[in-house]
Amino acid sequence: MKMTVNGMKCFSLGRLAMFSAAIAMLTSCGGGQGGMKLGDDEFTVVAVQSTASQQSTSYPATIKGIQDIEVRPQVSGFIVKLCVDEGATVKKGQALFQIDPTQYAAAERQAKAAVEMAKSNINTLTLNEQQKKNLYDKKIISDFEYQSAVDQLLSAKASLAQAQAQLTSASQNLGFCTVTSPSNGVVGTFPYRVGSLVSPSVAQPLTTVSEIGTVYVYFSMTEKQLLEMTKAGGTLKEQLEKMPAVELQLADGTTYNEKGRIDAVSGVIEQSTGSVSMRAVFPNTNNILRSGGTGNVVFPYTMNDVILIPQTATQEIQDKKFVYVVGADNKVKHTEITVSPLDNGKQYIVTGGLKAGDRIVVEGVQILKDGQEIKPITPAEKTAKFEQALKDQHDGNLATAFN
Repeated sequence: MKMTVNGMKCFSLGRLAMFSAAIAMLTSCGGGQGGMKLGDDEFTVVAVQSTASQQSTSYPATIKGIQDIEVRPQVSGFIVKLCVDEGATVKKGQALFQIDPTQYAAAERQAKAAVEMAKSNINTLTLNEQQKKNLYDKKIISDFEYQSAVDQLLSAKASLAQAQAQLTSASQNLGFCTVTSPSNGVVGTFPYRVGSLVSPSVAQPLTTVSEIGTVYVYFSMTEKQLLEMTKAGGTLKEQLEKMPAVELQLADGTTYNEKGRIDAVSGVIEQSTGSVSMRAVFPNTNNILRSGGTGNVVFPYTMNDVILIPQTATQEIQDKKFVYVVGADNKVKHTEITVSPLDNGKQYIVTGGLKAGDRIVVEGVQILKDGQEIKPITPAEKTAKFEQALKDQHDGNLATAFN
């Protein structure tokens, strides 16, 4: 018998409505989560086990160069040249600023002339002393006259030493007109430009050179955590050597590609915060890290003999967490647990309330009641039931899809 167009439409609409109802039942019924009716008393149950968990915690940190050296002028004068630009990478001894050298060059020439005059005077007085000595040896002149010639020569030699010291000072001041970098590093900002009058007494330094080939990253740890670390055995230095490498999370949320190590701990605990300052060292070959930057030190550690449970297995009541523990008679008991403040967003680290081997309900806990008897099924059985239900739906066996 041929089916009319209207009949075919009715059949299709009816079948569509039937499958829509089936899907609605699939997503709304059952004691388990995941959209499948397991049965009114069937709940997924697992036995918990103790294990080791790799965790990490982060601490706000500030980045400093190994040296942040203020560059200050040692002579007064006008800046006539900037030899590098702000932010430039420089070597030790490289010129940064040029201060007008005119007066210092003149002072050096004057000091050189004074040295030459002193040397000439010494030559004259040396000849005089030798002549006087010959006369003195022949007893032609008195002791006083000869001793006067000797004293004049000694005075001339002292004058030469004084002139040479003044020349050294003048040459040094002339050298100070070229302000050089005290170390390898990166140059900071320039508060003074060409034409600025500077002197050793200026309030601000000419610039700062940060040595950042290796950087220090400072962060704080609580006193309790420090005690746990030092009580583990051995000296603090030995404990620092045993500590794992740390990572640095940058201000943009990315992780720095080099790992660091903790190399120092402050000997004083800050009483107002109960924390102690710690320092990690990071290589900075490509100068990605800059002095004054911020980030987070990520500190990895291992927690032994802990129990991990899915967060879906818990209920939270007045800031306390509970799970349903399944007894030997398959009755559930509402049990309070304590968890670590650290978690990965999917699992809790149980620190109390459960022991290895305990069975807990991991799905459907919101509809359970304390003392309720259930029929435990394993996650594998739950998955098998779910897959069978999907197959029945696909095959059109709606009569068995929800059994």
